[in-house]
Amino acid sequence: MYIVTVEDDFAAAHNLRNYNGKCEKLHGHNYKVRLTVSGETLDKSGMLIDFTVLKSILENVLSKFDHGYLNDISPFDKINPTAENIAEQIYKQIQFKIKKSTVANLRFPSVQAKLKIKVSVWETEKNFATYYEK
Repeated sequence: MYIVTVEDDFAAAHNLRNYNGKCEKLHGHNYKVRLTVSGETLDKSGMLIDFTVLKSILENVLSKFDHGYLNDISPFDKINPTAENIAEQIYKQIQFKIKKSTVANLRFPSVQAKLKIKVSVWETEKNFATYYEK
């Protein structure tokens, strides 16, 4: 099994609805996001997926959230922008981009289509949530 990981970050504000505590008030985080992909097959150049391609995909997804108020950004206008939900939404967007080969540099989509994806989102240096599918 091969594993490739990239990290990026974004800053955003949010507040949690139906939450009895200080996080119900408007506040912000400098989120850190770790994207890990794994697979059993390398492409013709000996890569699971190019780091540059993976970083580009992550940057593209996170740009939607960066310096925004998450509660105004779909789907967080309807669901709570918790670290768990943010991780799941980032996962779904990355999965779509990889599987549909929407990034021009994905040279061997048949290899990338078999990748397993895991996304971790840190709200603080010590607290994070992870989403992946078995």
